[in-house]
Amino acid sequence: MTAGVHMSGRAPVWCHRSGLPDDPEVWLRHETIDAFVLTGCTDLAPSSAQTYRSWLRHMRATLAWLERGEQAPPPMTAPKTVSPPYSPAQLGRLRGWAERLPGQARGDALALMALTFGCGPTSGEVAAVRTGHLRRLDSGAVVVTVPGTQRLIVCRAAWENVLVHAADQPGDRFVFRPGRAARHAKNLFSSWTARHTPTGGLPALSVRRLRSSWIVELLSARIDLGVVAAAAGMSTSALARYQHFVPALDQPTAVALLRGRTR
Repeated sequence: MTAGVHMSGRAPVWCHRSGLPDDPEVWLRHETIDAFVLTGCTDLAPSSAQTYRSWLRHMRATLAWLERGEQAPPPMTAPKTVSPPYSPAQLGRLRGWAERLPGQARGDALALMALTFGCGPTSGEVAAVRTGHLRRLDSGAVVVTVPGTQRLIVCRAAWENVLVHAADQPGDRFVFRPGRAARHAKNLFSSWTARHTPTGGLPALSVRRLRSSWIVELLSARIDLGVVAAAAGMSTSALARYQHFVPALDQPTAVALLRGRTR
C-alpha cells in the first residue's frame, strides 16, 4: 500500500512535467507506465521499479479500463536481476588480453566479444552464428542474421573488423569455436572460459555480462529505447532493469538534448 500511495502521487507529477494531458486515462496507458518506469524511476532499484510498474498496471485493471477491449499487458517473464556489465576499463583490458592469446584461442576470444559485446545476441544465438550469417553493407556496417530471428542485429563499429575477418575465412563455419560440428555443444562457453582465464585480475569472459555491457552501452548513448529493445529481442519495459547501470547525463548534455536542434 505504501508503494501504491507513493506512486499515485509520483506518476501524475512525472506525467505533468512530461507535458502529458491532465487525464488519468492517459497517465495509465501501458506505454505511459513503461515510459514512467524507464525515465522517472532511475533512482530506484530494478526490483522497486518493477513493483511500481506492476502496481500501476494493477491499478489500471482495477479501474476497469480493460473492459474497453484493450489487451492485457504482457507478463514480466524476465528475471528480476541481470548480470552486471563490465566497466569500460575492464572491456578495454579484456580485449587487450584476448588479442595477446595464441592461435585459435585469440580468434575464439575476439569472436566471443565481437558477437556478444559487439552485437548483443543471447548465448544460444551466439552459438548458432556461422560465417554465412555475416553480411557487410555498402556503408561498412556488419549485419548478423541470427537463425530463427527476424530482428535487425548490427555490429558496433569497434568490433566490425573482427567479424569481417571471420567472414573472410573459407567455408561456412561457426564464428565462435569454428572447429566444432554441433551447434549445441555441451558446456560450449563454460568449457572454453575455464581453460582461458584472463590475467591481471580481470574477470572471466561471460556471455551474459558481455550482453549486459552491450545493452548498457547503447542506453548510455541515449539510443532510442525501441531500437535497443528490438535489437535485443526484449520489451522496452525489460530495459528498466539496466537503467541503474546507465550513468546520468551531465547538465550541458541534458540541456542540448532537451533543447534540440537550432537553426
